[in-house]
Amino acid sequence: MNKTSPRRNRPYRAALLAAVCAAAAMASGAAAADDRKTDAPRPSLTVTTAHPQKTTLPIRLTANGNVAAWQEAIISSESNGLRLAEVFVNVGDVVTKGQLLALFNADTVNADVAQAKAALAEAEAAAAEAKANAARARSIETTGALSAQQISQYLTAEQTANARIESARAALAAQGLRQKYARVVAPDNGVISARNATVGVVAGPGTELFRMIRQGRLEWRAEVTAPELRSVRIGDAAIVKAANGSVLTGKVRMVAPTIDPQTRSAIVYVDLPANNGKQPPFKAGMFATGQFELGASDAMTVPQQAVAVRDGFSYVFKMNSDQRVSQLKVQTGRRLGDRIEVLDGLPVNTLVVVGGAGFLNDGDLVRSAGTYVPDNAATSAAASAGKAARR
Repeated sequence: MNKTSPRRNRPYRAALLAAVCAAAAMASGAAAADDRKTDAPRPSLTVTTAHPQKTTLPIRLTANGNVAAWQEAIISSESNGLRLAEVFVNVGDVVTKGQLLALFNADTVNADVAQAKAALAEAEAAAAEAKANAARARSIETTGALSAQQISQYLTAEQTANARIESARAALAAQGLRQKYARVVAPDNGVISARNATVGVVAGPGTELFRMIRQGRLEWRAEVTAPELRSVRIGDAAIVKAANGSVLTGKVRMVAPTIDPQTRSAIVYVDLPANNGKQPPFKAGMFATGQFELGASDAMTVPQQAVAVRDGFSYVFKMNSDQRVSQLKVQTGRRLGDRIEVLDGLPVNTLVVVGGAGFLNDGDLVRSAGTYVPDNAATSAAASAGKAARR
């Protein structure tokens, strides 16, 4: 039986061991390469970038307040003990000065007027007789046909008759006023805002029948704090938005001369345009918010997409040369169209991330896809607003 010598098997064992070591080395190298490939940083997002721009923005002061009537007229009854016969208007009706609003039953007043006219005619007839007697007495005064006492009586009777005429005329005028008060007319052009008149009621003097917004004019009474009050001037434009969504442009008519010691605010009165007989978009008593147009100023702005709001603070992301971003805390201001003002925290000429800024974190590696291109419509609107503010 042949036996293999241990010395002859040694070369084979060495070759096998070398092959195993080589395979292990190759596997280790491949694993290391895979690890290196896995550890290589990859961009987290593709973004667009832009530099801050200098933009002209309007200066606006925001305030709240109520819509009220410019002046409200109370139309009351001036008759005494008359029954209301007819009512010709209702709430919301547009009326003109002198228009008949309501009519009282004036039968008793008409009878009193007729009686006063008769009394005046009687007084005038008596005065005519007294005048004739006085004239005859004067003509024969020097003849001695009448005594001085008789002549004095005739002259006194003439004066008494004339006084009775004046009294009768005054009584007729008083009854004429009662007759006039039976007709309730509008004291001015305007809109009826309230009606208490009811057909059949016997209204005493001073009873309120109607309320009217004079000339249909409304105003916005804005509450402005004391520090902001110095910025508002008479004639400034104000864009007012009511609670129902209606928007009107008014003009500052007056600034209150006093400040409320409780709220530390003053009232600014803004005239609203008349409705010209149409259904007004604003109603008296309605809450409204508005902005006073105070001019314009230059500001450093960035696109609104570049600002990320987190935990109540505003941030932008600066694009560094190594394609990583740095988070910067900024203070924002006015907004117009697609632009937002940056007041503090952003150095000039800083390249900031716009598209995708809301998905980034500090230190993220990104890939730039070029410069951000704003929406043409938003840019045009912002430019138009800036020009209007400068004018």
